[in-house]
Amino acid sequence: MLFLSGYTPSPVDRFGVERKDFAKVALNSQKTIAWESVENPANFIKNLKKEGFHIVAIEQAKNSVDYKKVKIKKPVLFLVGNEVEGIPQKLLKLADIVAEIPMKGDKESLNVSVAFGIALFRMLGI
Repeated sequence: MLFLSGYTPSPVDRFGVERKDFAKVALNSQKTIAWESVENPANFIKNLKKEGFHIVAIEQAKNSVDYKKVKIKKPVLFLVGNEVEGIPQKLLKLADIVAEIPMKGDKESLNVSVAFGIALFRMLGI
């Protein structure tokens, strides 16, 4: 299931009407993947932790570890941030582990969707 927060758009507008721009980009996968909008991500994460969820942030940080070394405990919630500012510090502090994809060369980051796909593929063994 996908949990959307911040300024991440949802498949429907504030009136509950399907967004055509979202459907076009998602190729209608929004109809087959369960999703939910979350108003307060910090409280949401705290509640999931109480339920036994393992919280894994995909981010570059001082305390990050190579994503290839991360052992996933299930159930798991993956946190990804926005393209420029990443995951807010108050949410990073709630993560059980911060996983980073090592970068080579001058480029310091990947597109968030690309990074998330790489991390899921490796960590979940898809």
